[in-house]
Amino acid sequence: MNAKTTAITALAPAVWGTTYLVTSQLLPAGHPMFAGLMRALPAGLAALAITRQLPRGVWWWRALVLGALNIGAFFPLLFLAAERLPGGVAATLGATQPIIVAFLAVAVLGERLSGWRLAWGLVGVAGVGLVVLGPAAALDATGIMAGLAGAGAMGLGVTLTKRWGRPEGIKPMAYAGWQLTAGGLVLLVPTAVTEGVPGGVDAAAAAGYLWLGLVGGLLAYTIWFSGLRKLPVTATALLGLLSPLVAATAGALVLGQTLSTTQLAGFGLALAALLAGQLTPQPRRQGEPRRRQRLARRTA
Repeated sequence: MNAKTTAITALAPAVWGTTYLVTSQLLPAGHPMFAGLMRALPAGLAALAITRQLPRGVWWWRALVLGALNIGAFFPLLFLAAERLPGGVAATLGATQPIIVAFLAVAVLGERLSGWRLAWGLVGVAGVGLVVLGPAAALDATGIMAGLAGAGAMGLGVTLTKRWGRPEGIKPMAYAGWQLTAGGLVLLVPTAVTEGVPGGVDAAAAAGYLWLGLVGGLLAYTIWFSGLRKLPVTATALLGLLSPLVAATAGALVLGQTLSTTQLAGFGLALAALLAGQLTPQPRRQGEPRRRQRLARRTA
């Protein structure tokens, strides 16, 4: 395990965990699609302006596919799930992404199914559920489908990002900029049709949009895609468990929300799953038991 790369990559989902706090406390209510657009398109265009590196050849359509999956499809599905379900249920569904990625790695990357990381993914979902699910959690079929589809869209995007890699000589910021721009363009028309621009954007809202775009968008996705290139895809996906945990921690520290004993236990479970999922257990060598038996006979 590359501990330094893992720690740096974990900063991305940790930053994404602040999205709920920023959205609920600083942004105009009722415009989640616009918030997603502001998180993606300005940051993507800024990255292109800074790096001056555009896609070439097949990377035009690859950038569009990755941007649509990781951002353009993921954001609307995430917002739909959040609207139709309590936040805890939506967060728990989002935490299924490592499990989805574990199977996609087999189908898309040709990897062997990692029972170790699959098991810890299940533990992580249970932990997140204990942290964020409340007694008032309700189920809605449309919301559940949207939550699972959102996790699946980003899971497929992450897996394809791992398969296609990054073109030689392309900076991580440029690569993130391609996807943010593509995802923002996918969001542009639906946002204009369904929401439009919110009125009365004050200084607090402007600061919130800047945080979502520059830190939660440009910086976080640059770190995320850079780390994804170096780390196992399923292990990287498990780092996403940090998002709901950071959201719960921010709620406790900033909004004065309290965590019960059950929630703290779930917090510990999710953290254990996140950390254990970064490890790769060494396979037992088949000849080892026989060698031990022969050695025992010689020393007897």
